[in-house]
Amino acid sequence: MNMRATLHRYLQAHREALLWKLDGLDERQVRWPVTPTGTNLLGLVKHMASVEQGYFGEVFGREMPIPMPWSDEDAEPNADMWATVDESRESIVDMYRQVWVFADETITSRDLDAPGDVPWWGERVTLGEILVHVIAELARHAGHADIARETLDGEAGLRPTVSNLPDVEDSWWPDYRARLETVAEQATQRYSR
Repeated sequence: MNMRATLHRYLQAHREALLWKLDGLDERQVRWPVTPTGTNLLGLVKHMASVEQGYFGEVFGREMPIPMPWSDEDAEPNADMWATVDESRESIVDMYRQVWVFADETITSRDLDAPGDVPWWGERVTLGEILVHVIAELARHAGHADIARETLDGEAGLRPTVSNLPDVEDSWWPDYRARLETVAEQATQRYSR
């Protein structure tokens, strides 16, 4: 099997999983911060658009096609992790899909050992290394999106056709969670001396 095609397939699967987590949610929900540090679904998408454009663009000497002022040196901290009122869900999703096309041009036009420079790391890298790095970052953020989505409305799963969860009735989950809470309390008493 072609390693570049395999890596690209995993990248695309995580991209689609991240966007899928927005499906069925309203404007408030996709923007709602679910953690003390403000993690929100639309912000994760905006962040990954910035990440992919940077790693598959600047690192390989390609002109960045989409202005992303939130990534400028003088931008507000964390500006890439949330969408402003003027940035619609559709505009953020569309931007990310445009970045996919741009990133895919880099991925398909170069060998895995093609060199690049990551100025913010101060290192020379290869396309293969960058693919692995971006897949890892995207998988991590897709995991954040899994938890954010479940926190927002209880929906969970790997992708639309595969939940990757046990095939049980919905009524099973509260008892399961209660059992885990009991175990956590018992373990605290046993091991926290």
